[in-house]
Amino acid sequence: MKTGMRVLLLAAAVVLTGCVNKAPKPDNPHYAPIQPVQMQQPQPVTGSIYQAATSMDLYSDGRAHRVGDIITVVLTERTQSSKSASTTVDKTNDMSIGAPNVLGHEVKVFGNPLSASMNSNTAFDGEGSSDMSNSLSGNITVTVHQVLPNGNLLVRGEKWLTLNQGDEYIRISGLVRKQDVGPDNRVPSTRLADARITYSGTGATHDSNVMGWLARFFISPLWPF
Repeated sequence: MKTGMRVLLLAAAVVLTGCVNKAPKPDNPHYAPIQPVQMQQPQPVTGSIYQAATSMDLYSDGRAHRVGDIITVVLTERTQSSKSASTTVDKTNDMSIGAPNVLGHEVKVFGNPLSASMNSNTAFDGEGSSDMSNSLSGNITVTVHQVLPNGNLLVRGEKWLTLNQGDEYIRISGLVRKQDVGPDNRVPSTRLADARITYSGTGATHDSNVMGWLARFFISPLWPF
């Protein structure tokens, strides 16, 4: 029995350890800014007034609209959910069989009437509730990685903060409409479509809030009791 329990614990440790994600690291190529193409040498002056190397769009409002442009995402995320459930089941059965009569005489066995009775009672009462709220505020500046055919911008980026006990990071990606970008190149995070926002950290402070593999095993479906 002890050997079987040891094998079960070892197997659970291997499974749960494999489920733990590796600590993220900065400079992830997926969130890296777009590197601008190396500028070509300007064409020699031919006497023309217009020069492509120094041209400016006089009608542009300065909003980000090209690959490599910078947009500041204002994090204004707030979620709240509440759920409750209650179930009550009660069932009672009673059944009795009287002693039979034969020719007007009660049938007895060893002097006792031949009768029987049975009753059962089943009850279940369950109740559960869950409340959750989250909020995230701040700013993160990202770059435009792609301009889609319909004009929407695919933005992506990350911010890392190195502290004395570890690192904290924010990663974000999503789609932004050009119309939602303000004159100062800022856009609220609630305007991002297909948004992926990650806020977490690494180091001693983060590790102290992570449950150990043995404790996770005892509250996982793998624990048979």
